[in-house]
Amino acid sequence: MQQVFKRPVSLKDVQTHFCPGCHHGTIHRLVAEAMDEYDVQKRTIGVASVGCSVFLYGYFDIDVVEAPHGRAPAVATGVKRARPDSFVFTYQGDGDLAAIGTAEIIHAANRGEDITVIFVNNTTYGMTGGQMAPTTLVGQKTSTSPYGRNQHKDGAPIRMAELLAQLEGVAFSARVAVNSPKNLIDAKRQIKKAFRYQVEGKGFSFIEALSACPTNWGMNALAANERVGSEMADYFRLGVYKNTENL
Repeated sequence: MQQVFKRPVSLKDVQTHFCPGCHHGTIHRLVAEAMDEYDVQKRTIGVASVGCSVFLYGYFDIDVVEAPHGRAPAVATGVKRARPDSFVFTYQGDGDLAAIGTAEIIHAANRGEDITVIFVNNTTYGMTGGQMAPTTLVGQKTSTSPYGRNQHKDGAPIRMAELLAQLEGVAFSARVAVNSPKNLIDAKRQIKKAFRYQVEGKGFSFIEALSACPTNWGMNALAANERVGSEMADYFRLGVYKNTENL
């Protein structure tokens, strides 16, 4: 019998530890498929920061550098400049990238560093107890906003894909989701495109992936998946926000 579906070469053959309904595993697969597509596994260096995203090293069969909280783009910049022939990407959560790492992501993007950033947005600090993140939606209850996020006190959720698209150094910026077959197919397409930008030396590329966090949202897996496609995608609109090939 012919095998038609298999594990990407760039992923290790290990059992997942992520919570049921978490989208990290799905996003991992899409990233690994893009690595395989461009045959960059052996020269790839991943940069993991703090949060659930840190477990990058346990799932990808590549070299991985650990970065302090929020500093992955700065570390990736150093890696890419020291090893320009390497394929370098960061894998970061919203608490990491959009809060403590705001300066690092903005300046790496503005400089047009030839790296790829995978940004997983689940509107909460996943690993450390479900605190309010810069992406937490207005009214959303978290461990540090038990009455819901108040826009007048806490500001509006930050839309990173749109924010970074305004910077001159950014070559590609897109937001995707993996909550449905249609969105998953598009996510695969956009992640491959972001990888191609680096393979071809076209500059900084950014993918924001909307993700479920059933545990910290207090939902079952099905309800959390539904929230991604409705409430989250209603505010964080899916689409390509910058593609310099079209300019």
